[in-house]
Amino acid sequence: MELNFQGILLAVCTFLIIGLCHPLVIKTEYYFGTKPWWIWLLAGLTCCVSALFIQSLFWSALLGVLGASFLWGIGELFSQEKRVVKGWFPMNPKRTDCILYTTPSP
Repeated sequence: MELNFQGILLAVCTFLIIGLCHPLVIKTEYYFGTKPWWIWLLAGLTCCVSALFIQSLFWSALLGVLGASFLWGIGELFSQEKRVVKGWFPMNPKRTDCILYTTPSP
């Protein structure tokens, strides 16, 4: 009997991709705001479309997971901006370009 470790390897890689995208979203919002959302879109679509042309099932799935994580990151980027406004995450004091950062009038 031969064991197939590709499923477990794919699970570990998926876990790492998600684990790396989370701080990447936080850092992107901190330094650039939500302006680079289109870069996340382009990266996600590129990975997903590229996955269609990869012959290896493992690498195609891994690229699909990466693409889906980038696309999910777009929503998280905008959610992160709201979390900063709520005070759950620190605001970058050097960035004052976001309208959500202004304090509401009484």
